[in-house]
Amino acid sequence: MKTSPAIVIMAKAPRPGSVKTRLAPLLGAARCSELQEYLICQAVSLATLVAPTYVAFDPIDADGEMRQLVADEVAMFVQRGMNIGERMANAIEEVFALSNGPVLVSGTDVPTLKEHHLRAALAALDIGHDIVFGPAFDGGYYLTGLSKPIRGLFDIDPTLWSGPRVLEASIEAARRLGLSIATVQKLRDLDTTDDATAMLAEGDLSLELREILDPKPLSTVVGMTNASE
Repeated sequence: MKTSPAIVIMAKAPRPGSVKTRLAPLLGAARCSELQEYLICQAVSLATLVAPTYVAFDPIDADGEMRQLVADEVAMFVQRGMNIGERMANAIEEVFALSNGPVLVSGTDVPTLKEHHLRAALAALDIGHDIVFGPAFDGGYYLTGLSKPIRGLFDIDPTLWSGPRVLEASIEAARRLGLSIATVQKLRDLDTTDDATAMLAEGDLSLELREILDPKPLSTVVGMTNASE
């Protein structure tokens, strides 16, 4: 049977004060919101180069503001679940109801994610692996892909989500289920000021993203304003 791969992007609406909060000491709430907008647009645009793309968004009333960032041909639906594991499992099942897979699911936190990473993940599933992970440097994963719906994969201790043992616990769950596991290149999430500093030093960012992350222009303006008072 011919496969029809799809990609789901898990995205939180770019509302000031509710996104990228760990970067707020560096950027401020407004710039964190600007960063989130950029990351959503980048993630969705990248995914559409590879496969039909869906956006699972949060919160429930964010349809209008998300549609302003997402092209009309990209289907959207609301995230459902009490934690990120339930939300990913539900989103994957929703897309598998429309496609025979495989399905990749990713967030918006990895600006160095490239087309070849997504294609490598799909290739791993195409050669027979049940699941693929894109490991993150913080102990989580920025991407996972499944050849078929496997809800038990996300039934890890809910307290582990967003912590440093997410990938480890997920691989343990996959092994208990007897699944064949593949991984692709490890990448860095953009969640903290340390992440921003590291990414700026590594230099693999677009000029637009560097301008959002680098607080020097804002500091210079503030300094000039204070000096003129």
